[in-house]
Amino acid sequence: MARALRIQFPNAVYHITCRGVERRPIYVDNKDREQFINLLQRSLENYQVLLHAYILMDNHFHLLIQTPKANCAEFMRHFNISYTGWFNRRYQRCGNLYQGRYKAFLVDVDNYLLEVSRYLHLNCVRVSSWVSKGYLARWRYVQGYCWSSLGGYLYEERVLPFMTYGLILGMVGGRRGYCDFIRDGLRRGVESPFGGVRARVILGTEEYVKKVKNYLRRGSVREQPGYREIVFNPLAPGRVLDIVAEYFGVSVKRLKESGGYGEVRGVLAELMYRYCDMTQLAIGEILGGVDYGAVYLLRRRLRERMDRDANLRKRYTEVEAKVRNECRM
Repeated sequence: MARALRIQFPNAVYHITCRGVERRPIYVDNKDREQFINLLQRSLENYQVLLHAYILMDNHFHLLIQTPKANCAEFMRHFNISYTGWFNRRYQRCGNLYQGRYKAFLVDVDNYLLEVSRYLHLNCVRVSSWVSKGYLARWRYVQGYCWSSLGGYLYEERVLPFMTYGLILGMVGGRRGYCDFIRDGLRRGVESPFGGVRARVILGTEEYVKKVKNYLRRGSVREQPGYREIVFNPLAPGRVLDIVAEYFGVSVKRLKESGGYGEVRGVLAELMYRYCDMTQLAIGEILGGVDYGAVYLLRRRLRERMDRDANLRKRYTEVEAKVRNECRM
């Protein structure tokens, strides 16, 4: 299974969501919700993370956080483990509480933060039992929903000490402006802002995506599709053939023939798999019509040799850099 792309940098803002396994409830009663908030507050303090918005639903939650120390992954790991452990102890259960890993979307503050905050706060009236009700009924319910951060945005007396309100309120001129913004969304309806997500994890303009590229850690094009979508265009296999043949001083014709040059053919197979978006069966057809099992063995033997041979590892790194630069946008 492809791994989610995780991008971290100082002061990054994320929309986080996490759902219960098999869509089951992650809170049984209000004591669970209160403990969830307590543990969230503790994790925010421990990791010096800023919380701009949150909402608790029956089987999932949403957070809008900012990480001055570029530590989203550490923060979420600690928080999710803390609440899962507490929940399991209370109900004498074991195993996962959440369905897979949390989802984290980077948010372009200047262009999407305000809209994401409204989408989050209105989540409680998007459930089927509320979508058909009138504006006034939904507005009363939204105002009174006590398991979200909206109260502190609307009324000063409901401000929570662990919340950060200033960034969002500053965009609309204060609480009255944010109240009007929420009410406008209820009246006319708003679509999810996440339809414009790039590379599966970035909600932002082209300029913001360019900025995010500077913080990318090298990843596998195959194993992290989001990394490929931001940084790479899949490369034509013929171009990889040319690069590898030139680097190792071997003819393209010889590399395409089975038998001999196993080490170099292993490098070629590995690079095609990672940077050409090809199956092992398709790679085998290029390498003289061998089957996918032979391609797998070429790749496995290459990795085993590189573990023992620093010089081979160095040569692979050099030729991979050439391929990577070729398909970089």
